[in-house]
Amino acid sequence: MHGRAFKLSAMLRKHHGLTLIELLMFITVVGIALSAMLSVFVQATQASSDPMIRRQQLAIAESLLREVQLMPFTYCDPDDANATTAASSGGCASLAEGSGPEGGETRYGPSSRFDNVNDYAGFSMSGIRDVANQAVSGLSGYSASVAVAATALDTVAAADALKVTVTVTAPDASTLSLQGWRTRYAPNAID
Repeated sequence: MHGRAFKLSAMLRKHHGLTLIELLMFITVVGIALSAMLSVFVQATQASSDPMIRRQQLAIAESLLREVQLMPFTYCDPDDANATTAASSGGCASLAEGSGPEGGETRYGPSSRFDNVNDYAGFSMSGIRDVANQAVSGLSGYSASVAVAATALDTVAAADALKVTVTVTAPDASTLSLQGWRTRYAPNAID
């Protein structure tokens, strides 16, 4: 019986929890490891370019690219009398759509706004402005430009496909460019 009590007492001692010293050593080791990892993350963040500037550039470029791509891509300028019926640029009454704005069109209007993807060719602005020509708060140090070029896209001929490139320059002189495509899938739709 005495041997059984000894074994039971030995088993109970093997299954008790951590001592205070073991717990303090564990906390110290984990704390040192976490502080080392945190210092690596802080150095990596400080060494990289400002992520807010990059996100702002991306937001500006995406917005302007979307604005351009949503414009009609017609054979005739949407102001032309035959814009909704022309089967080619030769079918226009007088205003075949060409590269760049026609007849005083601007992004800002008020009387004659850009009304076709091609109108944005060569467009640029210093200090980001909305379509009502109001400066966007906090973006005065940025600039943007748009290039529109007829370029074949896989099986779509160059006459029916445009590559749109939007380039945004940040206050720190870094640039970001986005490219998108616009095809002439509805050449008579002017809305």
